[in-house]
Amino acid sequence: MIEQAYLLGEQVGLAIWCQDEAGPFTTEPYAGGSWAPESEPVRHAHEHFRNGTAKMLTLFHPASGEVRVKGVQSSANVVLHPWLKAEIEEIVARLPAINSSLSPEETHELWEHWQEGLTVRMTPPACPPPLRMLLIWDNLAGHYTPDLIRWLYHQGVLPLYTPLSGSWLNMAESIQRIVKRRALDGQHPQTPEEIIEWVEATARGWNQQPTPFQWGGKRAMRRARSRARRHALGGSGACTRRPVRGRTLMDQWRCAGQATH
Repeated sequence: MIEQAYLLGEQVGLAIWCQDEAGPFTTEPYAGGSWAPESEPVRHAHEHFRNGTAKMLTLFHPASGEVRVKGVQSSANVVLHPWLKAEIEEIVARLPAINSSLSPEETHELWEHWQEGLTVRMTPPACPPPLRMLLIWDNLAGHYTPDLIRWLYHQGVLPLYTPLSGSWLNMAESIQRIVKRRALDGQHPQTPEEIIEWVEATARGWNQQPTPFQWGGKRAMRRARSRARRHALGGSGACTRRPVRGRTLMDQWRCAGQATH
């Protein structure tokens, strides 16, 4: 069903978004390339202080490449749920006008169709709200909170849960790897606040020129290997038709420095 959502959801007028949490990221040196004068590579200390951790809350729209990132020091329900509700309210408000041509019976069938095979199912009433969005996320215990599920239902949002050991079905895994790598590789953050600032700045830079993702799991990639060039993205079954774009944190700093001179 998740694969069908990726392949057909946007075509039938449903917004497909993915949600995930990444981290914890610690205050330690991260391996990777960095900007430095020739023959003078950045040298990180062998000793460092563990000064807390940071996490990254993520909402990702594969069809456009837009990513919404919130850096936090805790991803508990009291932090995740308010952020998620605020973001989804804004997303739903931007969606096209509701298709009022569907009867209550057809709307009910639409909800039932996208729940086939799900372990957790919503039971729509006789007159359910129009289905606007499919939200793909994992089996985190907080995602089963009854109040949150009811709130999503009233917004016209149906959550699709990835199965155990099936996190590769969540394309948010791929964008999180990209954001983390661009924000932290080659860096040595001293505080969780620095990590939060860097991952959020990297997401803003990415959104200036986002790269759309499309579903391309292992079987699909084998079938299409001889027909089209694809750029695989680690962490999920996502791929792109062109190399990943979007400014890195270093690019933003460099551009900002040039603008001040």
